[in-house]
Amino acid sequence: MKVAHKILLVTFLFATPSAWSHVLPDVPEGAQAIALTGEVLSVPAAGQGALDRLAIAKSDYLANPDDADKLVWYGRRTAYTGDYRGTIEIFSEGIEKFPDDARMVRHRGHRYISIREFDRAIADFEHATTLIEGKENEIEPDGLPNALNIPISSLHGNIWYHLGLAYYLKQDWDNAYRAFETGFNAARNDDNRVSTTHWMYMILQRKGDPAAAEKVLDAVSADMNVIENMSYHNLCLFYKGELTLAELIGDNEDTPAGSAVMYGAANWHYYTGKEDMAEQMLRSIIATGSWAPFGYIAAEADLTMTK
Repeated sequence: MKVAHKILLVTFLFATPSAWSHVLPDVPEGAQAIALTGEVLSVPAAGQGALDRLAIAKSDYLANPDDADKLVWYGRRTAYTGDYRGTIEIFSEGIEKFPDDARMVRHRGHRYISIREFDRAIADFEHATTLIEGKENEIEPDGLPNALNIPISSLHGNIWYHLGLAYYLKQDWDNAYRAFETGFNAARNDDNRVSTTHWMYMILQRKGDPAAAEKVLDAVSADMNVIENMSYHNLCLFYKGELTLAELIGDNEDTPAGSAVMYGAANWHYYTGKEDMAEQMLRSIIATGSWAPFGYIAAEADLTMTK
């Protein structure tokens, strides 16, 4: 790559996000994205409950257009209907109106991942890390509360976690590990610890450092107080040899949690030398058609650019 092209790329990735936020790649009418494997990705019609909650959030925002919280919920509720491109537009507006509010780039970056725009996601999350520097962390309320109605995630944690994921999907292992490790250190509870440990373990295995990978599992034990991220907890216990593969996978393969488990198992097959089995499991994830979960997106990335 010529030097001038490198400068252009760096400028694109780390310029003020609003400078390029509204330019999205063309997709067929009704589609949200093009998969890394080439398929057109569309979303089924949203349920009435999600549409009703979106209508309320939109009305609240339009009545209070200078309220950043109202815009955040308008954007989040839009995403819950599967309209990720619309969500990106809403948070692009939020970046223009509230340039110092890290939530705007955090949520837009998340949906850039959903539509496979990883470079844009990285730029948003790297920018978000500068916006939270020196600021107190805060709980992020759940859009879909868990059974105990206890939010488990934080703004800082989500920024570092999703930054790590975006780098992981680019197979930039060093930057992915840096982000996940920072997120682990910002973890507020066991749910955050098991999710970040899972990705850190896989990264170290992919980097060819199994001893370091085993070491990060020291942070995980069977008696942790995990509320939501049971799939990641079980994956870590599987890596430690405390669950069998059959116990890990169970009967929930065709779910967001199931795709995470199947991806972790496929990755385990890959770095233990069973590459044919790994590819078979990755293709089984793709066959579900549930293309939004991170396990599915990671399966796409591995099928198209594994190294």
